[in-house]
Parts: sequence; C-alpha cells; structure tokens
Amino acid sequence: MVVPDVKREALASLATERLLFLYMVKHIVCFKLKDSTDSEKKAAKEMLLSMVGKVDMIKEIEVGTDFLGSARSYDVFLSVTVESREALEAYQNDEYHVGVVKKYIGEHTAGAVAIDYEIQA
Repeated sequence: MVVPDVKREALASLATERLLFLYMVKHIVCFKLKDSTDSEKKAAKEMLLSMVGKVDMIKEIEVGTDFLGSARSYDVFLSVTVESREALEAYQNDEYHVGVVKKYIGEHTAGAVAIDYEIQA
C-alpha cells in the first residue's frame, strides 16, 4: 500500500508527538543528614512529602529513610517523577520547593548525591 506524502507527514508528526509523551523524568536524591537520628529522618521525610499538592509538576513522589545505618548509607531518599525536562526545570525553581523544602533540607544536610534521567512511561 502506498501512503500519500501528506498522510505520511501527518503520521510522522503524530509518532513524534507520541514519543515526546512516552518519556518522563525521574529525579532522585539521597541525603546524609547532619544528625541521623530517627526523629531527624522523620522530620526530613515529612518536609519532603509536604510538596504533595503544593508543587504541581510532581506526578509521583516517594520518600524513604534508611534503617541499616552502615558507613556508606544515606539517611533519606527522594524520588520525584515529572513529565519532562522542562517540568524538572520548573520543579527546580518552584517557590515552595526552593523557599521552604530545599531551605530546610539544606540546613539539615551534610551531603547529597543526585541523578536525573528519562524513563519510558
């Protein structure tokens, strides 16, 4: 079957649009707290989870705390899923994320590691 050029272009355009929506971005951060007591871990977890409903770009969020406490362990884990790289940029500059959450976490953190990557939705 031969597809006319106009139809072929429309199909290619639709395929490109669909591919753009197949990939989301995962933002993962592991935090080492200055004070790794259970109460500090719980407070950090609650602060991170406070973004739910306040930071619109977040499509999924998961926060966990370490129970093992080994020398290489981090204390708190954050995983956020957003729709795109642009949404990640907006998240990074969100007023609540920066002014409240990041400020609090920064004051209580001794170090952190992060990774941002695309996932297939």
